[in-house]
Amino acid sequence: MKVILSVEPVRFPLTGIGRYAYELAKGMQASQQVDELKLFSGTRFLPGLPEPASTSDGTHGLKQLVQKSGLAMEAYRQLMPILRKQSLKGHDDFIYHGPNFFLPPFSGRKVATFHDLSPFKWAECFDPVKVKYLQREFRKTLDTADALITDSEYTRRELAEFAGWPLEKIHAIPLAAGPEFRPRTEDEVRPILELHGLTYQGYSLFVGTIEPRKNIICLLDAYELLPKAIRQKWPLILTGYRGWKSDDIHARIKDAERQGWAKYLGFLPAEELPLLYSGAKLFVFPSLYEGFGLPVLEAMQSGVPVVCSDRASLPEVAGDAALLKGPDDLEGLAEAFLLVLDSDEYRERLILTANQQTKQFTWQRCTTEAISVYQQLIR
Repeated sequence: MKVILSVEPVRFPLTGIGRYAYELAKGMQASQQVDELKLFSGTRFLPGLPEPASTSDGTHGLKQLVQKSGLAMEAYRQLMPILRKQSLKGHDDFIYHGPNFFLPPFSGRKVATFHDLSPFKWAECFDPVKVKYLQREFRKTLDTADALITDSEYTRRELAEFAGWPLEKIHAIPLAAGPEFRPRTEDEVRPILELHGLTYQGYSLFVGTIEPRKNIICLLDAYELLPKAIRQKWPLILTGYRGWKSDDIHARIKDAERQGWAKYLGFLPAEELPLLYSGAKLFVFPSLYEGFGLPVLEAMQSGVPVVCSDRASLPEVAGDAALLKGPDDLEGLAEAFLLVLDSDEYRERLILTANQQTKQFTWQRCTTEAISVYQQLIR
């Protein structure tokens, strides 16, 4: 079996899609079922797997400028397929896998992964220029793909209904959290926590892009319903990349910061994040829409109890190992926060259940099941 895997998402800022591409590449490099693996990015093959960067090399800022220009995006849309087609010529005996739903012109077999349908069902959370580009590429992928992969059964069924694709050609393969997400002692995390002015198990944590669909304003409103003494003892810490239409959210965070019960740390380096998880008393994630919800899994695997939304794919990930509430149920969310923060017995029960729940999610399983999809295409 010969595979071309796009590793273009492995760049700053490393999102869940970048982590997915990186882990798939590592898994396939180690797999005896893949005879030849070529890593593709932009318009060229790479000599090796790039390491995720924790800081921008300058190209990220340039990319953001391009994405804000309708003319530049249209030029990119017209030119890149031509260049990619030329680079991929002569590789028709390979299977091409696009880990972020994009597929180039390629006459061999093609697989694309859809992590969620947020650019199409939550278009207001994205730059309109980018949405227009993504919508055009969406149709192109549906017209040319031989199989599709999603991160959850929820997204599998959502994609089949939304795109009119046969369900049997869409495969749900769950993601995983890396081994760096694990319980740690206070001594292990103290240096990083002190760097950010935090104490071990002295805060609640949210990790995710700062954007409307993450429901952060409702999260802050719910957290504010907690008694003042509780908020001061366990302030709400938020970290994540600044997303589209986030000005109102940042204004709300600043208001909570002024009151002394919240703090925004910005986008943290990848090596700091597992330590921040491990030091938290509670992880909160009342998102309105997720194709998987990797932060929930990362928190559970880190030994931190979770309160999250009961929407979209999150119940698949959390199972019985988290407290699930409606994302707009402010009182219910506040009651759940208080229960976990104030009851060591209940907290330990969630942690024990999560320890079993997380065992089913591994990158080895993700890689093995992706390879199984490829095998179906060459039989």
